[in-house]
Amino acid sequence: MIERIWSGRSPLWLLLWPLSLLYGAITALIRFSYRRGWRKSWRAPLPVVVVGNLTAGGNGKTPVVIWLVEALQQRGLRVGVVSRGYGGKADHYPLRVTTQTGTDQAGDEPVLIAQRTGAPVAVAPRRRQAIEALLQQGPLDVIITDDGLQHYALQRDREIVVVDGQRRFGNGWWLPAGPMRERASRLQQVDAVIINGGDALAGEIAMHLQPGLATNLLTGETCPLQQLREVVAMAGIGHPPRFFNTLKQQGMTPLAEVAFADHHAYSEDELTRLLQPGQQLLMTEKDAVKCRPFAQPSWWYLPVDARLSGQAVTPLLDDIEQLSRRTS
Repeated sequence: MIERIWSGRSPLWLLLWPLSLLYGAITALIRFSYRRGWRKSWRAPLPVVVVGNLTAGGNGKTPVVIWLVEALQQRGLRVGVVSRGYGGKADHYPLRVTTQTGTDQAGDEPVLIAQRTGAPVAVAPRRRQAIEALLQQGPLDVIITDDGLQHYALQRDREIVVVDGQRRFGNGWWLPAGPMRERASRLQQVDAVIINGGDALAGEIAMHLQPGLATNLLTGETCPLQQLREVVAMAGIGHPPRFFNTLKQQGMTPLAEVAFADHHAYSEDELTRLLQPGQQLLMTEKDAVKCRPFAQPSWWYLPVDARLSGQAVTPLLDDIEQLSRRTS
């Protein structure tokens, strides 16, 4: 239903329109208060690059963060990552993500980023605290913030926005009548716009998600996706149909497609009930980091990597590297 409302296919968005106006007014006032200095923002002692979005719901932001971290690491930069840690509830903040940190504490995305990149990761509702925690552990050249485009309490040196190329901006209205956190005109002020799927327009960077090998949660065994049989697919991400469409594009037709809410806290029992004897469960890597503690032999996940193309990719990385080396 929410997709129909946000896309404009359902007239119910009109009922929510007054609340959208209120949301837009509040967010505009918050940003204006920081620009005028009425509210204080903090500048970190090293460059900060925000990877965020203008809309609610999965745009492919986390794969872009992983791609950016790995690309900068390959250039010899020491990269740290900070996040709000949505979906996690830690006993204290800031929280440094380690190999022992659970998704119930840090959230699924920070744990996934730490596992994939090996970069130091910290979470805190106030990103300043997370950055300070990382700097206490050792020197860094640049900080990447996973989300936080609207977290104006933290000054940033570069802004990258990820856009779902299929859905774009829906009906264009603020939450809750539409998907927008800020209006599309905000793109004119950012440093790079990455389009996940669909057709990139002039000045935008095209991106697609490249599936890897299916990986067993329990054993780490890998195999081509097509070798899995009797598959039930599940996804608890911002936009589950993207995962299910990826499977179809790879020639797989699951027996069932089960969608959960983004950041859903799974239990062993609810996932076990999804399968009949002889069937296999296939999930996203983001789901896998939450399910690994109670994984079963028939549970698999499909990792994906962001692949960016276009003439603007190398200049973007060059710019961040030069910025980091000037201030290091």
